[in-house]
Amino acid sequence: MNEVHIVREGWLQKRGEYIKTWRPRYFILKSDGSFIGYKEKPDLNDQTSPPLNNFSVAECQLMKTERPRPNTFVIRCLQWTTVIERTFHVESNEEREEWMRAIQSVANSLKMQEQEEEEEEPMDVFGSPSESSLEEMEVAMSKSRNKVTMIDFEYLKLLGKGTFGKVILVKEKSTGVHYAMKILRKMVIIAKDEVAHTVTESRVLQNTRHPFLTTLKYAFQTHDRLCFVMEYANGGELFFHLSRERVFTEERARFYGAEIVSALEYLHSRDVVYRDLKLENLMLDKDGHIKITDFGLCKEGITPDATMKTFCGTPEYLAPEVRHRLKPVTLFYMHNRDARWCGSHKGGVSVKQNFSSPTLR
Repeated sequence: MNEVHIVREGWLQKRGEYIKTWRPRYFILKSDGSFIGYKEKPDLNDQTSPPLNNFSVAECQLMKTERPRPNTFVIRCLQWTTVIERTFHVESNEEREEWMRAIQSVANSLKMQEQEEEEEEPMDVFGSPSESSLEEMEVAMSKSRNKVTMIDFEYLKLLGKGTFGKVILVKEKSTGVHYAMKILRKMVIIAKDEVAHTVTESRVLQNTRHPFLTTLKYAFQTHDRLCFVMEYANGGELFFHLSRERVFTEERARFYGAEIVSALEYLHSRDVVYRDLKLENLMLDKDGHIKITDFGLCKEGITPDATMKTFCGTPEYLAPEVRHRLKPVTLFYMHNRDARWCGSHKGGVSVKQNFSSPTLR
């Protein structure tokens, strides 16, 4: 590990992110990618002065502009999983070029270090479980078909966010194709004990190909993030469409149902059980076809005669008898018009059972 040192420091005019005013800030660029701004020039022997700005230039994009002021440059990068832009102004073009060269030099150096570390420590694809949870995740990510990094994409907008990270709409620079990039924070995954689910999702995505399953284009990692670059289903969630229309026609419901069953049958043929089927995980592509997403709760290696006992899924979508841990309701009761069921009606079959009772008799 190289010792961290200061690459460049000095005064910059920084534009506010919300209130678009210019303020002088003393910035220090370090070899580890840290770009730290202070209101006053700090005493290097006194580490108590808190910085006003602190972000990393690793894998950043640099842009020159003459607006809103001459000799302006913009740094675009990822802060955890958020795309941020910071705008700076200096007095001369020469000073701007010096700052941009220094920042780009640090970014390039960090990228080379990451590539060298990957070459020095090759990882076997899906090997035996590692002693470290972090290593286990890295093994699962190592089967990328093509080598790409964060800088190969342009970050357009946030599509969604959750506990472990975010999904961002991106455009691949070399092809212009849009993708959905799922970015997960390694430390959060480990802290929440979600390593197994993340590894499963990576493995299922990389080993399956079906028209109604989300396709994985790339999988790669940085020192603190896991990145899945997947096809972008721009038709939105089925949940949104059903909420808006309230009721689907029988033909439309049959169409979606057939595509869902086709995808599930494919997974079952590969001994994979999908255990989180819900409207929020059913997307529509540009042609209106189903795309199943989110494979974290999948169970692999399940043969037809195997059983599973894990209580998982989303409560709102669980069968009532499963959610309340009662004995199963069988088709026998439904076909024989058992008292706990009301018959067919326009909205389908509904349950009449009072679930305060401990069992279904």
